[in-house]
Amino acid sequence: MKGQRGRLVIGVLLAFALLALFFRGMDWSALGQALRDARPVPLAGVILVTIAVYSVRAWRWGDLLLPLGRVRYPDLFSATMVGFASGLLVPRAGELLRPWLVSRRYPIPTSAGFATIILERLVDLVTVLALFALYLFVLPTPAAQVEGRTTELLKLGGAATGAVALGVLVFLLALHANADRVVGFAERLLARAPRWLAEPLGRMLHAFSEGLAVLRAPIPHLAKIGLQSLAVWLLIALGFHLNHIAFRIDLPFHATFLLIAFLVVGVAIPTPGMVGGFHAFYLIALSEVYGIDRATAAAAGIAAHALTNLPILVFGLALLGREGLSLGRVAEVTQDEQKLQEVRP
Repeated sequence: MKGQRGRLVIGVLLAFALLALFFRGMDWSALGQALRDARPVPLAGVILVTIAVYSVRAWRWGDLLLPLGRVRYPDLFSATMVGFASGLLVPRAGELLRPWLVSRRYPIPTSAGFATIILERLVDLVTVLALFALYLFVLPTPAAQVEGRTTELLKLGGAATGAVALGVLVFLLALHANADRVVGFAERLLARAPRWLAEPLGRMLHAFSEGLAVLRAPIPHLAKIGLQSLAVWLLIALGFHLNHIAFRIDLPFHATFLLIAFLVVGVAIPTPGMVGGFHAFYLIALSEVYGIDRATAAAAGIAAHALTNLPILVFGLALLGREGLSLGRVAEVTQDEQKLQEVRP
């Protein structure tokens, strides 16, 4: 528990630092006015779209798990909601709790289920990077975009992320063609790495390899997962676009592709409930790239964070009883599963 508490303390301190950056020099009167003037109907739409996002996430996860075993959609939806809601309260709970919940009802090992979570993240990363590259190099530049050093850095970053996306795709295709050989090659490479790096990566690779069955699935099944991922992120983009409409921010729909790329970086900062990182990077994207007034951009960021997290928190807490859990039990399970991941050969 000491390690978990230490990470929580660090996360809270990071959240306070990022919130201080977010609110620095803020016109509080203008911020309050922007929140009061927000249109309620588009904000309600954000809530509905958020629920749809996690409904599709549960559907996609079922297809990722399908080669390991068929899981009923109500169980997928419940595990997804409880997992993501718990992740807002307990560090790392979501990624560890979801496969554990499924393993209680179905003969799917937790380690193999955890591998599908890693795959899920890889597919999400590829989809986000593809939308980001589409924004930078294919779609028309929004009229509001401020040209300058920031946009030059974005294009440079876009080229780098495109290369990363291509590398991830090649890796996944190689795994699909010959998973055992690729895993063996990766293990030989890790054997030459320093122990502090090789051991955790080796454990992750071992767990990952157990859940690679989906990568041996037929191409139509993989294409379905790809389309589901596209649906997830287009729905997320729709939610942010509705949020912009609510605050009278005049940006085209595809401007959200850039915003999403910023937020992926922001939420990667380990703070409780993504507080601080989400807010700071939302503000940077709108104010620095599109020149939106800071108070309006901050109000939109606050609303987006609340409306994309509170519904999941409510659903997740409501479904805790269905899973026979309490928040204390969630923390215990997370700690136990984390120890298993660390000691598993």
